[in-house]
Parts: sequence; C-alpha cells; structure tokens
Amino acid sequence: MSETPDSAVRTYIDTHRATFLDDLGEWLRIPSVSADPDHAPDVRRSAEWLAAKLKETGFPTTAIWETDGAPAVYAHWPSDDADAPTVLVYGHHDVQPASVADGWHTDPFEPHIHENRLYARGAADDKGQVFFHTLGLRAHLHTTGRTSPAVHLKLLIEGEEESGSPHFRALVEEHAAQLAADAVIVSDTGMWSETTPTVCTGMRGLVECEIELHGPDQDIHSGSFGGAVPNPATAAARLVAALHDDHARVTVPGFYDGIVPLTDAERTLLAELPFDEAEWLRSAKSHATHGEAGYSTLERIWARPTAEVNGIAGGYQGAGGKTIVPTSAVVKLSFRLVAGQDPQRIENTLRDWIPGRLPDGIRHTVTFSGSTRPCLTPLDHPALQAVTRSMSRAFGRPVGHTREGGSGPAADLQDVLDAPVLFLGISVPSDGWHAPNEKVELDLLLKGVETTAHLWEDLAANWSTPHTPRTPS
Repeated sequence: MSETPDSAVRTYIDTHRATFLDDLGEWLRIPSVSADPDHAPDVRRSAEWLAAKLKETGFPTTAIWETDGAPAVYAHWPSDDADAPTVLVYGHHDVQPASVADGWHTDPFEPHIHENRLYARGAADDKGQVFFHTLGLRAHLHTTGRTSPAVHLKLLIEGEEESGSPHFRALVEEHAAQLAADAVIVSDTGMWSETTPTVCTGMRGLVECEIELHGPDQDIHSGSFGGAVPNPATAAARLVAALHDDHARVTVPGFYDGIVPLTDAERTLLAELPFDEAEWLRSAKSHATHGEAGYSTLERIWARPTAEVNGIAGGYQGAGGKTIVPTSAVVKLSFRLVAGQDPQRIENTLRDWIPGRLPDGIRHTVTFSGSTRPCLTPLDHPALQAVTRSMSRAFGRPVGHTREGGSGPAADLQDVLDAPVLFLGISVPSDGWHAPNEKVELDLLLKGVETTAHLWEDLAANWSTPHTPRTPS
C-alpha cells in the first residue's frame, strides 16, 4: 500500500531527524551574541555557517550581506515555475547572552536533549525556527519529485535582532529589489501552547518618547517660592493624568483615527482560545486587569492601541524630605499602535498635544527614539490561509489565530516591500526565550518542519492574487 503525501513527508522527516538535529546542534554551539562586541567574530561565524548550510541544502544563491553592525544571510532558490508566487522567509541568527552563572543547568552553548526537549541558547529563539526550513524544504522536494521549490523562495536571516535591529531597515531598503516578494513568512514567533497550535496574524507598532520639563533655572525654596511659580514635577503628573480618560481611552485628539477595527469573526476566534485570566494575571505579577472599556484582555494587548507611562521622575529622590520646587522633571512614554495607525502621524499629534497641557513658564523638549509600524494580515488572505492549512495538516487538528502585543522588525519588511507578513512559529511560552535553560520541544520543532514541507506547494496552488511582486522603489 503506497504512502499518502502526508505520511511520506513524515517518513522523510523521521529518516533525516538525527542528521537535522546534529546540524542544528553544531550551529547552536556558536555563541552568536550580537549585544557583546567580544562575540562579533562568533556572530560572523554563525552567518558563514548558515550560508554554507543553505548552499548545501540546495540554494543556488547564498550571500552574506554586510551592515554597519552584524552580518545578515541571504539565500534565493527560484522555482522552475515562472509564474509561482515569491515568498521571503525572515528570521535571525544572533542570540541573547547566556552563561551558567545566570541559572543554566548546563552550558548554554553545549546543546543537550532531555525528555525530548533540546536545551540551548537559540534553540527556540531563533536558530531552531530558522533551521526547520531547511529540512522542510528538502522534504517538500523529495515527496513532490520537484527539483526546485513550488515558490520562488528567498531567505533573509539577520544578525542583530537581539540588539534591536538597528541596521535592519537600512539593509532592507538597500536590497529591496532583491527582496521583493508577494508574501513574507516570519519564523521568529510562537504558538498559544503545546496543545493549541495557532498562527499569528499581526504585531503592534511602537512609538517611544521622552518629555523633559523645565521650570525654575535651579531648585528653589518651596516656602519662599512654592505656590507662586509653576512646578515641573506637578506639570509632569498632570500631563500623565491627562493621557487617559475614565474609560482608559487615550485622550490625544486623533489617536484612534483610521484604526482597522476587530471584525466579529476575529473577536469570536480570540474568544475561543483557552485563556485563563487568573493564570495570566499571575504571569503578569499583577493583582487586577485594567484597560480600555469594552474590550477583553486579549483584545486589549493584541488588537487595541495603548499609551503607557514607562517612567516619571523629578525633584528630590533622596532620604528624608527636601522642601524645594524642582528645576526639572521627566516623563517617558510608549505607545503601542495597531493597523491603520501611522507612527509619524502619532508623533506629530503628540507634539501638538503636549504644549496645551503645560502651564505657562514650563518649557519642554520631546525626544522620540525611533518607531515601528504595525502589521496585520486579514484572515481571508490566501497566504495566511495556506499557512493555517499547512500547520493544520502537520498537527492533525484545527489551528487558531492570535496576534502579538509586542513589536518587531517584521513591520519594516511589510513597509518597505509592500508585502503581507505571516507568522509561522512553533515555540511555546514554556520555551523560555531570553531566560536560563531555553529549550524547544522536539515534537513541535518537527511539526514546524512538516508545516513547511506542505506550505510551498499549498501557496503555489492556491495563490489567488497577481504573482509578480512589486519592485520597491
């Protein structure tokens, strides 16, 4: 009795499992810590290792792309089908710092397997999730009899994600024509849980700023001058208090303009997730939920914009009292944005709003520290549906949908390349990204392999929009 396509993929993966894990272990031994200048040679060695392994996988084009910081890896394997869609896979090969002194049970750069879990720095974030594409691609070729992928396949694996991707947008802009794609697959994310596979459909954007308030030219006596001159610390408190109304909505005029609202279908899907709010509160180290009225906790952190006070300071901070009117105060704010909001417009709106909230005699400066655009792919997009179907085939069960409350460089790819961004990840919350004893569940890692083995053929067969990617200007 002949094998089914799905069983043939699983047989191929099982046959090559040991070699795949040996290769991954070799890569994980390279301490590619981008935040530590002493590890710069290791980050380069990591890029060279990956480029060579992608060449060995079959990619006819591989290259190391230089930046003003750490190198990225690019690879391209055109399909024999000229009209096939073009897909770009994004990930990163740098990792967070790690040492036994941090609380690791073993050397973080000496991978080991225990109870079907692979422990090592980068096992989940992000080398394991990048590397599953290599075996998945080989399984795709072997089981379909193809000599090239069913899609024009490109990879961009950066080397500075764990350092904030300071040179990533410039890299994408420089190579925009080579990176042009119909869709972007980001494999630097996760699922809801081991038993609830999900696909992420979007991430929030981010605007951060620091507001410096200046009053008297120096600290002055509160008895001689207090109550008769403006106090910058009081102004800072009033400014922060004015940021939200009684329903936790941001009061900055125009803040919510243009937002893409949650659809009824999306709200239903989010409500179906097995969310335990009490457990979530424990993980948040908080004693109550709070947020914009009319929305659930998941909707608030995934699909609604927010304004947070990250810090507020001013005046005397030492022991005991000091009766002064302080010379200055500082407020640090961050704004998480959702689809339909433009970071630059939000910055301009804030610049216009702040002066009207300050009394005469309080001078201010506002410094913005960079921004990230939000990204969102509609549930009915053919690429998202292909990812969902492929993951469902691998896991043998329905796949849900989530969003990410955080922000990342994926938005730069969407912005520069004008392509939808999809998220394909198999990591789970217990994997401990950035923490001691980071691990990846091997069963889930191989489900990621299996998903990609199905994905490229599904995408090619069901893509229903024009296949020619826009060449960015």
